[in-house]
Amino acid sequence: MFAVVGLGNPGERYAQTRHNAGHMVIASLASRAGAALRAHRATHTHTLSTRVGALPGESGQQAILATCDCYMNVSGGPVKALLTYFNATAEELLVIHDDLDLPFGTLRLKRGGGEGGHNGLKSISQALGTRDYLRLRFGVGRPPGRQDPADFVLRPFAPAERRELPTLVENAADAVEDVLTRGFDAAQMRLHTAN
Repeated sequence: MFAVVGLGNPGERYAQTRHNAGHMVIASLASRAGAALRAHRATHTHTLSTRVGALPGESGQQAILATCDCYMNVSGGPVKALLTYFNATAEELLVIHDDLDLPFGTLRLKRGGGEGGHNGLKSISQALGTRDYLRLRFGVGRPPGRQDPADFVLRPFAPAERRELPTLVENAADAVEDVLTRGFDAAQMRLHTAN
């Protein structure tokens, strides 16, 4: 059982912001499954149990798609509760998050390592007691001029970015499917070569 968690903030106010890139990818994966996430009160998340990346004649990989019902900087509690509830380990967790250190339009897969100043990742690492989980980094670029990074990620994508965003979200969903069906190393090689 894989748990795929897209980070973001709840509510319409944040729905189209850079910080909610993870939510956008989860929404795409749920749409591919033809279903919607539902409130999972025991873990303070919205979840969908589905098979991801099913090819014709194949069943795909069983996975839990999830978003947290809390703000980004306290994602750790719900993520830990989700893994406990579904009897998954940190090694079976894939977190999708926005990344300031990657140019907009860049996707990178990463196993473990630091959090790069990302408060959602810090919260998850602290709650799990480990950094050894998989990440899909969704590049949103650096803020222009002297704009505060925290302000930048809470703003919507620029008009030019919004035109490219649907394709980028679908590419990220493809990368998640690759991780679950081909394995992390093969998916990483394929994504990084394509980028």
